[in-house]
Amino acid sequence: MTAAVIRHRVGSKRSSKRSSKRSPKPSLAVVAWAVAVVSVAGFAAAWFLTVRNRDALDVTSDFGPDRFLVAYAVVGAVLASRRPANPVGWLLLGIGLVVACRALAGEVALHALAGSARPASGVWGAWFIYWSLSLLFPGGLLTFLLLLFPSGRLLGPRWRAVGWLGAVQSLFYILVNWFDPGAIVVSGLPAVRNPTGVRGWFNVAPDGLFGTVAWLSAWVCLLLAAVSVFIRYRRSAGEERLQLKWFAYAALSSVVVLVALVPVASLGSAGQAAYDVAIVAAVGLALPLAIGVAVLKYRLYAIDKIISRSVSYGVVTGLVVGIYLGCVALLTDVLPVRGSVGVAAAVLVAAALFNPLRRRVQAVVDRRFDRARYDAERVVAQFSVQLREQVDLDVLGADLLGVVHHVLAPEHLALWLNDTVGPAGAKVSVADPSGGQAAGPELDRR
Repeated sequence: MTAAVIRHRVGSKRSSKRSSKRSPKPSLAVVAWAVAVVSVAGFAAAWFLTVRNRDALDVTSDFGPDRFLVAYAVVGAVLASRRPANPVGWLLLGIGLVVACRALAGEVALHALAGSARPASGVWGAWFIYWSLSLLFPGGLLTFLLLLFPSGRLLGPRWRAVGWLGAVQSLFYILVNWFDPGAIVVSGLPAVRNPTGVRGWFNVAPDGLFGTVAWLSAWVCLLLAAVSVFIRYRRSAGEERLQLKWFAYAALSSVVVLVALVPVASLGSAGQAAYDVAIVAAVGLALPLAIGVAVLKYRLYAIDKIISRSVSYGVVTGLVVGIYLGCVALLTDVLPVRGSVGVAAAVLVAAALFNPLRRRVQAVVDRRFDRARYDAERVVAQFSVQLREQVDLDVLGADLLGVVHHVLAPEHLALWLNDTVGPAGAKVSVADPSGGQAAGPELDRR
């Protein structure tokens, strides 16, 4: 009896030790969402202070755009919780945390330096904004994001040196900003004394020799990281190429929109506001969402259609606007048509030409940017013509499988024909056009 009790206690102790060893640590998903919650709380606090500071719509300061970048924290949490082995999600989480801290520090500094009882908090907030951008750009987290996107692995072992060089240059530039003996100048805040500046040692200033070399070296690292994305795209195929297309589409479309809105920004405060909104939408929304779709591999195949539609509608919009302006100039300068009559006539001409232009431009763009869909439509159209002319059921069955395989590219194909009319006992076996035999039994026509 005693021996049995001892064995039971020893076994229970061993089982408790095993259970304690096997007790899971906090999962990475919990850590990811915890960081995201902290970031979102920082964004919320920054927005709360903007009401008191009355600068909710001001994005001209150095910390103004940061409070609009909450998508990085949310998308990063989703990626890090679902793909914890991929560092892309963790990099997005880091970006979201840094920009949340910058937004909050900027609003705290603006409130404190405007007459608060605690001006020291404003000094340290300006100090953080002064150097924290180097954590992200140009040689910080953004460089690593470009080097590791989308698989989370480097393009080759030699590219590791680019990441290390960017990190070292960013760290050096941060130290230069820390020890800068001059005043801290942040756009949107009054100039304050650098609380960590060192005087009488040697000239360490961001615009000095050391700071300029570090800044330019970080830009070189960022450029090399962008080149690695281009090289990865040239070498990629299949799924990885679609992932890179999502990122390229978001980046290039953002650049095109921003360049197109440059003349609008010079039209006054309204034009500048529209340009600022475009910047926030491009950098703060389009890029993180495209990265999230690419890493999660959600409907990757839709990118070709999105690109073709964007290009076609952009070209059609440009042509319609050109036709409208040409008609207005023709009717008002050449023909004796003035005022609203000429404008109305120009609008009617542009509206009448919109659909014909759209169909023609769409066909041309699909042949270049959405070739798979264009070829699939041609194959289906050819099969519909053959369906009206062909009467041999065996030939039609083989052709149908060929069309389905070409358009949808499934892994297995099978065709069952029920209640068909034919010679008694005749059996039909339809093969998979991809080379293998069709999945399914032989087809019995009776």
